[in-house]
Amino acid sequence: MIWETALLVGLLFGFGTWMVLQGSFVRILFGFILLSNAANLLVLAMSSNPAGKSAPIVGGPGGPLVDPLPQALILTAIVIGFGVIAYLVLLLYRIFLDQRTTHARELFEGTQSASESSVGEEQR
Repeated sequence: MIWETALLVGLLFGFGTWMVLQGSFVRILFGFILLSNAANLLVLAMSSNPAGKSAPIVGGPGGPLVDPLPQALILTAIVIGFGVIAYLVLLLYRIFLDQRTTHARELFEGTQSASESSVGEEQR
């Protein structure tokens, strides 16, 4: 089971990194979602197997207890990731409304041509 989880984490990190490096902001957004899920799955895979362990309840039965820290970290990461994704969706929507494109190359072509013409005028 651990090999399948390690393979899944590796694939999620790989595809997430590939998507973040693309030129479209929509793909960057989906790449960030994949990276966030891969990090959460990695933390969950690093925690120990809870089989045969009891919940960490005060006054509960004795014996080995499940470590609650990984679940707390993952829950916090999910909430923070959701907030960042919501922000990125709104930012992407605003970029599309203002520029009518979500591709980075098209967004920066206008600024490059304007800066090249101003540099050409300064040299004359």
